[in-house]
Amino acid sequence: MFEQNWRLFAPNPQSVNRQISARVRQTEPDGTVQVSGWIDLSAEDDSAVKHSVFPSHTAQNMLRQAWNSYLKSHGGDNQPRSERALMIEKYLRNIAADRVAAQRGGTFDSIQLRVISRPIAAPGEAGGFRPAAAASTRAEIRQLPWWKVASHGTH
Repeated sequence: MFEQNWRLFAPNPQSVNRQISARVRQTEPDGTVQVSGWIDLSAEDDSAVKHSVFPSHTAQNMLRQAWNSYLKSHGGDNQPRSERALMIEKYLRNIAADRVAAQRGGTFDSIQLRVISRPIAAPGEAGGFRPAAAASTRAEIRQLPWWKVASHGTH
């Protein structure tokens, strides 16, 4: 999914830093459940941009744009309101599952996302930044429900 807009020369800067993390769950044949720790998916994107002379626009934006689309298409209760919302949910789930499978190996049958949003302070006068008290610095944490995925990973 690619966004088309006319902000090439006047981009709309981000006002929030988002850390998108995922954890996975595997239910074993005997019924035991294994849950992984959180894996920072945003760090992978940040690293790809910082260590590349010519970073891919896709690498920079795929996860972020999928999350932005999810926010627009789902209510605060994480319920899809349309067929498009279901498609966006599936897209976000697939991006996360593919990245986790590539990063950690193993198998899993469910995935959960957590997004920590921290406001970016607006620039103050003469290129300085406003005092911390002027902008909200409180992080917002949103944890999505567990999503079933097609079996991922290697056995």
